[in-house]
Amino acid sequence: MSSQTNKPVCVIVGVGPGNGAAFARKFAQEGYQVALLARSVETIQPLAAALPDARAYGCDVTDATAIAATFAAIRSEMGAVETLVYNPGAGVWRSIEEITAEEFEHSWRVNAFGAFLVAKQVIPALKQAGSGNIVLIGATASRRGGAKTAAFAPAKAAQRSLAESMARHLWPAGIHVSLVMIDAVVDTPATRKMMPDKPDDFFAQPDEIADVVFGITQQKPSAWTFEMEVRPFGETW
Repeated sequence: MSSQTNKPVCVIVGVGPGNGAAFARKFAQEGYQVALLARSVETIQPLAAALPDARAYGCDVTDATAIAATFAAIRSEMGAVETLVYNPGAGVWRSIEEITAEEFEHSWRVNAFGAFLVAKQVIPALKQAGSGNIVLIGATASRRGGAKTAAFAPAKAAQRSLAESMARHLWPAGIHVSLVMIDAVVDTPATRKMMPDKPDDFFAQPDEIADVVFGITQQKPSAWTFEMEVRPFGETW
């Protein structure tokens, strides 16, 4: 059953306690229905219950069948998707000698293959509408391979290339494809526990990143941003 509302639909793929939750809160505050996707639906149900016109869906982004079923449910229960924010980011910090083939492939599947599968689910409705947004949350690792990013950097590089290809193909159809590259340690309970001695201004605040992402989706076509970097002043770059 449809939720019977005229609010536009925003899908946040990869909702955790940091950026994903902040994206969901921001778009809900701005008058969107919000579909929250995570591997475990139990982890996101409390957030969905706390937001107006929000629904939680359990979905593995590396599983094409699961993605197709989830987006069919979203279309049926909420309506056509107007904005997609792709936020998953599997990272394993190991060198080429340490990384396993399974870890390398999994990182690519989460960061690049999942983005491909999800985008294919929303593009038809966006083209029919002649408008809408696909925002991919990237990382500066897409531009450089560090010694310990033998899996993460290639996966994010593939994601960035996919985003650029989609932008060149879909912008003329009125669909704003963009990439927000986060070069920062995001402020979450987990990162605070890992780095207890760091000052507050060392961390990027999820709600402020969410403001940037929402702002990109409101840009006018004559001045669209494709790629934006987000970092606190203390980040080395």
